[in-house]
Amino acid sequence: MKSDNLILDKSKTFAILIVHLYVYLTKEKQEYVLSKQVLRSGTSIGANVREAVQGQSKADFISKMSIALKEASETEYWLELLKETSFVDEERFYEVYKENESLVKILTKIIKTSKDSLSRK
Repeated sequence: MKSDNLILDKSKTFAILIVHLYVYLTKEKQEYVLSKQVLRSGTSIGANVREAVQGQSKADFISKMSIALKEASETEYWLELLKETSFVDEERFYEVYKENESLVKILTKIIKTSKDSLSRK
């Protein structure tokens, strides 16, 4: 379901992409360790974003968005390992990696803007 919130939508779409990657890795490549890690961190981004949106305060919002950013960074690591161990080809890697990079940029901007507005008060 689409919302009017870019980061909510992008992080959920990314989670779906990660679930499909997980299914591919487990069914086609019989890879169960790295795939589980990327599934956990990649889907956690959207869960933390959703929690942030429901945050009780600006500080809570920033904290949850920061956790989402950390999860995106961890996801980047697992994706790199999957590529460098030849479990995913270049095309599939860059498709997912590019979306993750986009999330990192958006989350970084949201956190910076939120911190700036908090410090102005």
